[in-house]
Amino acid sequence: MPHSVRVHTPGGPDALVYEEMAMPVPGAGEVLLRQHAIGVNYIDIYHRTGLYKLPSFPATIGSEGAGEVIGLGPGVERLKVGDRVAYAGSIGAYADVRVIPEGRLVKLPDGIDYELAAAMLLRGMTVRCLLRQVYRVDGSTTMLFHAAAGGVGLIACQWARALGATIIGTVSSDEKAEVARENGCTHVINTTREDFVERVRDLTAGKGCDVVYDSVGKDTFPKSLDCLRQKGLWASFGNSSGPVPPFELTALKGSLFATRPSILAYTATTQDLEENAADLFEMVLSKKIRITTNHRYPLAQAASAHRDLEARRTTGSVILVP
Repeated sequence: MPHSVRVHTPGGPDALVYEEMAMPVPGAGEVLLRQHAIGVNYIDIYHRTGLYKLPSFPATIGSEGAGEVIGLGPGVERLKVGDRVAYAGSIGAYADVRVIPEGRLVKLPDGIDYELAAAMLLRGMTVRCLLRQVYRVDGSTTMLFHAAAGGVGLIACQWARALGATIIGTVSSDEKAEVARENGCTHVINTTREDFVERVRDLTAGKGCDVVYDSVGKDTFPKSLDCLRQKGLWASFGNSSGPVPPFELTALKGSLFATRPSILAYTATTQDLEENAADLFEMVLSKKIRITTNHRYPLAQAASAHRDLEARRTTGSVILVP
């Protein structure tokens, strides 16, 4: 019998229950996927704790995976049995097998294996959205990226370096500072010892950054706004320290812009999804981006993966292996 990891009621890591599941049957426009690797992301923690509401319980969480197509529902035309595919943004990943709409899958090119795909697709497509669509980064850009040694941060630093940007990254330890530098971060701020607003002002000669990418949330707000130049953009795309509290629009002093980008909005159509993934695959295959998977756990140990991610004991990508 296949297994899945489900949440029966929101809570801590122990709310993740590894249990047998029935073999799913693909419906119209769906495929049956045997998963070979599953990505672990901070959004999984938000779903587990109830910060992001799940539609019903029990629920299989997880939004990223890669595997082999082993069954087709009626009307499937893009894919065939045996295709190597991956996805990001479709909840239900923590399982040996799953069904998923064919339009949410991308085919894997030669040179991208299952574990690499699961380690990079959600994070990498998020970075592509942030750097190429939310704000178009180029050689004239000075940017601040919080949690620069995290899974998203390391990809962002490499991609932004390839674009010629000046990257200021925040980290929480000297070890993570070194990792961020190795992956292209121009300047690194250890927030356990330094005030990042003051350091950004020093590094930019008082001008501030063009854009701040913030996945931390409560602990970095509203100070992130103080790091921006006039008409700069604050992109809040996560809440690892807790959600940003409500704030008055007058906080956007200096004609600042604020956005809450979602990967789902930027890959809403199959065409958008395929274009995003193709850019990511090209960056990886051309070796402009190197994906580091430092943490692998059996699917049955998903709770341990969540504990380590929450405690900030991880760098790079985290995957589960069924």
